[in-house]
Amino acid sequence: MAPTRRTTPTRRPARTAGALAASAALALSLGTSLGAPAAQAAPPANNGKDVTATLFEWRFDSVAQACTSTLGPKGYGFVEVSPPQEHIQGPQWWTSYQPVGYRIAGRLGDRTSFKNMVATCHAAGVKVIADAVVNHMSAGSGTGTGGTAYTKYAYPGTYQDQDFHGCRRAIGNYQDRSEVQNCELVNLADLDTGSAYVRTTIAHYLDDLASLGVDGYRIDAAKHIAAADLAAIKAAMANPGAYWVQEAIYGAGEPVQPGEYTGTGDVDEFRVGTDLKRVFTTGKLADLSGWGASWGYLPSGQARSFVDNWDTERNGSTLDYTYGSTYTLANVFLLASPYGAPNVYSGYAFTNKDDGPPNGGTVKACYQDGWNCTHAWRQVANMVGFRNAVAGSGVTDWWSDGADAIAFGRGNKGYVAINRGSGAITRAFQTGLPAGSYCDVQHGDPQPGGGCTGPTYQVGANGQFTATVGAGDAVALYVQGGASVSGASFNVNAATSYGQNLFVAGDVAALGGWDPAKALPLSPAGYPVWSLALSLPAGTSFQYKYVRKDASGAVTWESGANRTATVPSGGTVTLNDTWRA
Repeated sequence: MAPTRRTTPTRRPARTAGALAASAALALSLGTSLGAPAAQAAPPANNGKDVTATLFEWRFDSVAQACTSTLGPKGYGFVEVSPPQEHIQGPQWWTSYQPVGYRIAGRLGDRTSFKNMVATCHAAGVKVIADAVVNHMSAGSGTGTGGTAYTKYAYPGTYQDQDFHGCRRAIGNYQDRSEVQNCELVNLADLDTGSAYVRTTIAHYLDDLASLGVDGYRIDAAKHIAAADLAAIKAAMANPGAYWVQEAIYGAGEPVQPGEYTGTGDVDEFRVGTDLKRVFTTGKLADLSGWGASWGYLPSGQARSFVDNWDTERNGSTLDYTYGSTYTLANVFLLASPYGAPNVYSGYAFTNKDDGPPNGGTVKACYQDGWNCTHAWRQVANMVGFRNAVAGSGVTDWWSDGADAIAFGRGNKGYVAINRGSGAITRAFQTGLPAGSYCDVQHGDPQPGGGCTGPTYQVGANGQFTATVGAGDAVALYVQGGASVSGASFNVNAATSYGQNLFVAGDVAALGGWDPAKALPLSPAGYPVWSLALSLPAGTSFQYKYVRKDASGAVTWESGANRTATVPSGGTVTLNDTWRA
């Protein structure tokens, strides 16, 4: 809910954030399980990509640049933009959530820049979700960002006094359904969404955004609108099947619950963020085994999951950018897990809870002027590709140290290890991955056609790889392109003496071109079987032999003729050999 509007979090835990105070401008005080395949939530189809990046308070021209430079290339399916409608004036972020009309005339850009942004994002393969404030209007009077003169219950050409609910006071009791949905959210003029005129007006606004190419909507403050009213508004739209994700914040024991809104669309699952903060700060990551809908959340296919948003980072109910690696790892976990449709929040640093966007929302460059650009962090952004690659796979090969180190696979498509502990861990991880060489996307970027700008790991024929995961760090591997890794798995049974090691050399460049100095080392983890998984293009035919080197560097080639093999058109050729003395 946009301007988070609660001042007593102990009574009403983590709900909408902020509390606008009433004077010239209101002051905000912010005050599926992992064990089985989970259905994906249902944003508008975008080639299987279900991750949203919320670029909070970014100007539309800056959003367009991000779609081209980052969101599209990294595989984000959607970008959520802040409310485009005309709103009250003021530098605070929450002014965007006090509309005075439905023209696109806010501080983030005009109608032309909005339309150009949508077209640019579409060209980059990213669909657009617009944050729509339809529960209320403003809390005072003045002139809007587009020049509209207004008073609290009169908005020329849009609404008049009769279009607002009769309860003209702030909500005081969240245990009273009528009060929650008919009175004023921190004195913001509450629209009578039971009115046919109001419903039609809202529907026409959403239709207008659709005419500019918008693919879906975040319905702000949905909890404060009766579910039946929202259904009627949606039915009045030109496209009643439009995608909605609704802000209906869970409150224990309250009469209005998030599940009421799944009939009109997906719902932001706030309990995900609060639980992840608890587990990642005071709990144990090992407790995340079985995490998902079984924790009491909405069904996976109807939930949008997130670590934080602009309200929760200000009221302290979730992790935020100030938590460093803990925040990063929580996002890694969220994207690696099958529950819900993840939303990556990307905002800006603030020293005051009211602080508006730096440069009025213009992002000159990431990591400057306070822009955090969480969506572009390698450890976060590369997990979007991970998620896209593992879609449809359940959690497999769960492991934990009983404390703060966990690892799990997503079938035969991906594997992640997360260490929130105070020291590094080293172990052989059991995966379901095909044998091959994998890019660690936590520390490098996968390259088109294979390759990696960072470290790689060899997964053996037994599905294992050995890695050291640093404190506050992670390792993530996945099959790129949605297909099996092509290559060769070398396994040779050979007894050796102390100081001796085995290598493999061959006639292709990847095997050193018969140069023993460039021969590839084999792992003795399964001694007396020495192993190596190597990525090679499908169809590659090659010759190879094994090489033994001792501590002095002396080289001994195995005897006999050159061995030969061919990489299949898809998958890995597994070579089980015995050293020839």
